[in-house]
Amino acid sequence: MEESVVYSSMKKLLLIPTLFWACFVFSQKTIIYCGRLIDPKAGEVLTEMSVIVAGNSIVEVKKGYIAAAAGDKTIDLKNRTVMPGLIDSHVHLESEFGQNAQLKRFTDGTADIAFQSTVYAKTTLMAGFTTVRDVGGTGVNIALRNAIRRGIVVGPHMLTAGKIISSTGGHGDPTHGYRDGLYTEPSFTETVVDGKDACIKAVRQMYKEGADLIKITASGGVLSLEKDGSGAQFSDEELRAIVATAKDYGMAVAAHAHGAEAIKRAIRAGVTSIEHGTFMDDEGMALMKQYGTWYVPTIIAGKSVADSAKKPGFFPPVIAGKALAIGPTLQATFGKAYKAGVKIAFGTDAGVYAHGKNWMEFVYMTEAGMPALEAIKCATVNASELLGLSDKTGTIEPGKWADIIAVEGDPTKDIHAMGQVRFVMKEGVVYKNE
Repeated sequence: MEESVVYSSMKKLLLIPTLFWACFVFSQKTIIYCGRLIDPKAGEVLTEMSVIVAGNSIVEVKKGYIAAAAGDKTIDLKNRTVMPGLIDSHVHLESEFGQNAQLKRFTDGTADIAFQSTVYAKTTLMAGFTTVRDVGGTGVNIALRNAIRRGIVVGPHMLTAGKIISSTGGHGDPTHGYRDGLYTEPSFTETVVDGKDACIKAVRQMYKEGADLIKITASGGVLSLEKDGSGAQFSDEELRAIVATAKDYGMAVAAHAHGAEAIKRAIRAGVTSIEHGTFMDDEGMALMKQYGTWYVPTIIAGKSVADSAKKPGFFPPVIAGKALAIGPTLQATFGKAYKAGVKIAFGTDAGVYAHGKNWMEFVYMTEAGMPALEAIKCATVNASELLGLSDKTGTIEPGKWADIIAVEGDPTKDIHAMGQVRFVMKEGVVYKNE
């Protein structure tokens, strides 16, 4: 009995220093001094501001450079422009397209894809993108997301669609252009579906595998070995089945769509976002506004594939023709959609071009007539709303994740400053400070 009492007392004494240090660590703060601070929600640039971070969250934003208390850490960004961590709503972190990309499907195994994806994830974070939405791959993207969340891999916050849902012969059919017998694993084509029931099952399968959202190919595409990138590839019934099932499972639907008819079918079915939207017409834009559908334009992807198509032998002829036709159209469609009042979220299709160059989308957006602060809003406030993360990120406000970046220069005066990221903090951890 006496030993029990002594042991109990010792445990209480041992807890005192533990509790002391826990309180000390919790009370420690990091104060970031911001020479310029972009408030994308208000559309203004504030000067001489202090952002106070505790743990993984922002706790206060104050005017002036406040004095640090004992034990507090300070980060001096007085000569930088500070803003919320950027969000890219359309990436593919498993891959990076290059010459002979089709051959890699036969030479790269799951482990190869997994290792390279970790490099692309870190590159993306270092470019200032603290959150991404990965819209399709082999399924390795789900494991990558999990590894980032566990702290095993350095990368941005990540939502992922897992595998793309496509019709037979559609843009997301991975067996396009290859002879029968090369792919024998059922899991490889489990999301290549036809008919209402198969569409429902594919959504449920992606939910089972851990996807955060559903990605479909409502039309043909550029980089697949199909002859036409604009035609509609799902019926109205199939689209409605996909959207209704995804809604039942609490998932949004992102629709890859180039052609006007495919875009309108997807909007009427209730998809959350249209990706690319190359040949969107006036009726499509009116429907986007009517249904509140988001538009994710990916201008840089169009420009990138068009440039690559001009290099002899870079693409197979069937892809080169589509790239030259579709690529140059995206920027003009974006400009028209912006002027029409369509809701726009930032997305780049990273992986179609080299990861880390996502910032160039800002240049193309402003070239098409969107002011710099609105383009930044698309990559923060708007994108966080599209991803369903408005309560966690998109602005520098108390209670949000401490996802904060800083660039050299002033992007409101020269948008190329978005490519000069010098500071990256994600959930209170500094990953880059030059």
